[in-house]
Amino acid sequence: MRQPDPVPTPDLSPLPIRRLTLRDLARCADLSENRGWPREEHKWGLLLSAGTGFGIDDPEGGLVAACVVTRYGPGLSAVGMVLVAQRYARKGVGRRLMTYVVEESGGVPLTLYATPNGRPLYEELGFKAIGAAEMVLGHFQPSGETFDILTRTATADDLPALLRLDAEVFGADRTHMITRLPAFADDLWVAQSSDGRIAGYAAAWPNMRTHVVGPLVASDIETAKALVTSLAAGPDRVLRTDIDVRHEEFLSWVKDRGMEPVAANAVMVLGMPELPGDWTRRFAPLTVAAG
Repeated sequence: MRQPDPVPTPDLSPLPIRRLTLRDLARCADLSENRGWPREEHKWGLLLSAGTGFGIDDPEGGLVAACVVTRYGPGLSAVGMVLVAQRYARKGVGRRLMTYVVEESGGVPLTLYATPNGRPLYEELGFKAIGAAEMVLGHFQPSGETFDILTRTATADDLPALLRLDAEVFGADRTHMITRLPAFADDLWVAQSSDGRIAGYAAAWPNMRTHVVGPLVASDIETAKALVTSLAAGPDRVLRTDIDVRHEEFLSWVKDRGMEPVAANAVMVLGMPELPGDWTRRFAPLTVAAG
């Protein structure tokens, strides 16, 4: 019996790339689901409100492709959530969208976290790998250890200090992201040094069946451990985070407490040799989609 001819894929080149808004949130979540990712509507909402989304509409409904660019002042933008619908995979759509993003940046340096599948495209566009982050997932199991540092739930009075610390560690102004954390995250903790200064902070925000730990900023490894232990002391839940692989001791510590490695992404940049800021105090990003 003769098989029916495959339905031809329409020519997408005339379809314009447009700005996405919060009205496109469901379409973005549908696209994530189409590619086997979680819908992540909570995260999409943050990114579309704090960043700039770009997408291509599918004539048959939904989105052909999408991504989000989050600008941090004049010196850095982060690219994330680069997705192409399964039907249009490997047809040059992702290249077209990313080429547009690079051109639209106007020379502002770009950074992104690349999966192994996406890395070849980014390298062809001029991105260079400068590091990596390992994703770990699981029920964090505290060992009963204590830390000589005070951790507590953040208050509104802490926000100015958090913004100063984050700008120093990240090397760019993330005010529009950090000020959204109290509403976005379920938990936001700070670590306070003996002289009363904020020595670090960490958030845990809901993402489908997990809680993502990020950002995680700490003056040293003991402060990072204390913050994660405090975040994990609440309701029993699965935690996920992406840890800079240069923090080898910290990675081993979380793995010893029930977190399992599930993926690794390359940290890539375009238009600069390294990321700004102080990586030694930057343990995990808010999300790999926004740095």
